[in-house]
Amino acid sequence: MIAPRILTATVEGGRLAAHEPEAPPVPWWSLTKAALAAAALALVDRSRLALDDPLDAGRFSLRQLLQHTAGVPEYGGLAAYHEAVRRGETPWSVDELLRRVEADRLVFPPGQGWAYSNVGYLRVRRLIEATMDTTLDEALRTLVFEPLGVPGVRIAHEPGDLDGTAWGNRARYHPGWVYHGLAVGTAADAALFVHRLLAGPFLSPPLAEAMRQPYPLGGPIEGRPWRTAGYGLGLMVDVDSPRGLAMGHSGQGPGSVSAAYHFPGLARTVSAFAAVEDQGVVERAVLEG
Repeated sequence: MIAPRILTATVEGGRLAAHEPEAPPVPWWSLTKAALAAAALALVDRSRLALDDPLDAGRFSLRQLLQHTAGVPEYGGLAAYHEAVRRGETPWSVDELLRRVEADRLVFPPGQGWAYSNVGYLRVRRLIEATMDTTLDEALRTLVFEPLGVPGVRIAHEPGDLDGTAWGNRARYHPGWVYHGLAVGTAADAALFVHRLLAGPFLSPPLAEAMRQPYPLGGPIEGRPWRTAGYGLGLMVDVDSPRGLAMGHSGQGPGSVSAAYHFPGLARTVSAFAAVEDQGVVERAVLEG
């Protein structure tokens, strides 16, 4: 079996130590959640949002949305969603999505469980857009990407926005199916983003600590290199990876996977992207080297 080509980048001491200078951009998939969390927390730092005030008629808080403890349902389990994507349909409206997923129904009382929810991060996106009174693109550029020195990262809106990425978009996948938004940037952009977010003074110390504090999810994950699993605020966390404490995010979408993790004990951040369906491929490249 031929090993997949993996696009990687490494940051050490705040500077790129290894990357492919001419590498094309790649879809970040759920690594975008770390950018959404960073934007929301930047607004908390500016007193424009509150981490623990009740939202949605008092049902849950921003902290719970960011940590997947709000009990919000998820559309990834809808067979109709996957079938519509497979057929190349135009994404449903947000209202239609929320109707289909029964978004008013909570799967557990907020704060009394954990369940990964893209719908929860759609709510975070809408909260950021409403607070900033602008588009997600502009909000993330202003709050996150420009301050962290990665202004080339953008949000994909149409199938053509993925044409120039590393593996193209022959299937004409519509990025609108990623309802919280799909960031596109190079592997170097991803490594710099995660490194400067987690190693620099981007957030105030209390919020930086809150972002890093994981909700424990258990031990190893079959087929993947995790020794422990936890989730902070927009961050996947392994407190005992082969490289020590690891914080960042993985992602998967049609045709490719992503991973970018910071290792505080090494003052290093590594990102990896590949045109496969197995997240373990890029996670092993990052977490094990």
